[in-house]
Order: sequence, then structure tokens, then C-alpha cells
Amino acid sequence: MAGFTLTDTAFMMCPHGGVVTAIPSSKARAGGGTVLTATDTFTIAGCPFHLPTPVPTPSPCTQIVWLLPDMQSKANGVPTLSQSSVGLCFSALGLPQGPVVTASTQANLSTR
Repeated sequence: MAGFTLTDTAFMMCPHGGVVTAIPSSKARAGGGTVLTATDTFTIAGCPFHLPTPVPTPSPCTQIVWLLPDMQSKANGVPTLSQSSVGLCFSALGLPQGPVVTASTQANLSTR
């Protein structure tokens, strides 16, 4: 794991400012939040992105696919996520639209 652990209390956005909501599947906790894994569900709301076509067409980010999770840290056998994990935002049509922006994380990982 390189970087701070991502939990459901982390603040993440799409590259256009849409807010990411994580639905964790693990029971692992860190600093008051649930540790996020690469297979958790992530949704994005409020993305204002439009395709730059002759008539601008809405193409908001709606989901995230994690391309590079933590390989040495796992929760329930699934790689966890940290500040250095790489996630890519996609539109509802499956178009890649840019990387996830992580604005805040959990600094300490506890195993209580």
C-alpha cells in the first residue's frame, strides 16, 4: 500500500467535480470508516461533463473501475484501495472520462 487508506469517509470526485459515493463490502475498519476494496460499488452524482460535439451532449461520469488497487493489502481477500490507487471514471455508455480525484483519505489503519 502506498499512500493513505481509502475508507467510505474519503472524499472523492470525478475529474469534472461529480461526487463519488462508495458502498463498501468489507467489514474492515480504519479510523471510523470502512476500508474500501477494488470490487466495491462506486457511483458518481452531479458530473456536469458534456461531449464537445456540434450539439453538446450530456455524458456524465457514473461509475469507477479501479485499474491499480493495493496489491499487498487486502480485506476479505480483495485488494484494498489507497491514495495511490488508480481508478478511472466511466460514463453510462462505457466511455472512459478520466481519473478519480481523491481529496481526503484516512491516515491510520487499525485492525480493531
